[in-house]
Amino acid sequence: MCPLIFPDGFTWGVATSAQQIEGAVGQDGRGESIWDRFAAGPGNIEDGTVPTVACDSYHRWRDDIKLMRDMGLNAYRFSVAWPRIQPTGQGPANAAGLDYYDALVDGLLEAGLEPFPTLYHWDLPQALQDRGGWTSRETAARLADYAALVVARLGDRVKRWVTLNEPWCAAHLGHQEGCHAPGLKNPMAALTAAHHLLLGHGLAAGVIRDTAPAAEVGIVNIMCPAEGRTGAAADLDAARWFDGFFNRWYMDPLFTGNYPQDVVADRVAAGDLPGPELSFVRPGDMELVAAPLDFLGINYYSRSVMEAGPDGQPRAHLPVPEEERTDMGWEVYPEGLRRGLLNVLRRYNPARIYIMENGAAYDDPALPDGSIPDPRRVDYLRGHLTALHQAMAEGVPVAGYFCWSLMDNFEWGLGFAKKFGLHAVEEGTLRRIPRDSARWYARVARANAVEDQEA
Repeated sequence: MCPLIFPDGFTWGVATSAQQIEGAVGQDGRGESIWDRFAAGPGNIEDGTVPTVACDSYHRWRDDIKLMRDMGLNAYRFSVAWPRIQPTGQGPANAAGLDYYDALVDGLLEAGLEPFPTLYHWDLPQALQDRGGWTSRETAARLADYAALVVARLGDRVKRWVTLNEPWCAAHLGHQEGCHAPGLKNPMAALTAAHHLLLGHGLAAGVIRDTAPAAEVGIVNIMCPAEGRTGAAADLDAARWFDGFFNRWYMDPLFTGNYPQDVVADRVAAGDLPGPELSFVRPGDMELVAAPLDFLGINYYSRSVMEAGPDGQPRAHLPVPEEERTDMGWEVYPEGLRRGLLNVLRRYNPARIYIMENGAAYDDPALPDGSIPDPRRVDYLRGHLTALHQAMAEGVPVAGYFCWSLMDNFEWGLGFAKKFGLHAVEEGTLRRIPRDSARWYARVARANAVEDQEA
């Protein structure tokens, strides 16, 4: 078979986020984030670690840029730490914070890497959380103010901006499940936070366009295609429920200006909403949320297979045994990327798509010679890039792919226990050690093609 060749100009990158890799908490004027506070709480992080140092990328960013340059990549998706720019979430910019990202952007450009900054990747300043966080409408306005400061400084060089990452995780995991910061367990708070996150996106997008008119603006949603375990009506309805709760609640407002009414009815029936009127939505909100996007970012890791439980309620079904899943417990299902992208194309017809995160957690041991073979991660990436290539052949307008992640990092509520990195991070020294997957992905990026088998 011939190699799978991607279009000229295709973007090959890796992704990280500030809270997960930077460290330097409290240095150079950085304020406290909700994740700093949450991680310090007893029992909140699975392995008991905190992100105070993380990967120390705040001090080692030049080395990290060299890793990417040597891999032949042409883009880097990172996030800006809001508490590093505005320690309390409002007011003038912290000069040292802006200086850091200014130098990072210059370093990326000098290395031939396009910067893809995300303005909000879950590290809300704790001072804003103390005033209600994302359950307060004020926070959406503060996001726009913060965006204005960052874009005014970097917008002469940054051409593509992401407003926020995965509002589903920030809203649901942080406000209903309680396993992410700020650790709330209130369904109404989660729905309110979800709307204010989307409103913040709309407000920040407007600020970006006003401040840097030539820039492109997008948002990143996580995509988890849902399928029924069987073709039975109850299982198919369980899949519909999950798709609405996980995918459509965050996509429909962006492209249609409305929340899906079947999901509203589901939430009313579940007692999460007092009635069909959404009290957190005000006139003009949805027009802001649905302003046209220049691109849509998609994160994909796996699908969800749903069934109706004995009580008739939707529940997840894991279709493969544990040994066939990643260390996160997720099924490896590349076909879900193709199917999900085709669904997005049919439903929403976005102008352009970037795969902003895709990767797998595996903790393979180093050999005596120091090398780290990780064939399962290589197989995962090859399978998903093959599925992506097929989706593009079927008309999905994908312009780039970012592997999650450049290196092992603080994996939120799981701490440092789960290893997503193309590079391992040595405990103690924090030295970055390339796994075999890093070398494989480098060959893909340099060739702009996926070989059907190893050379």
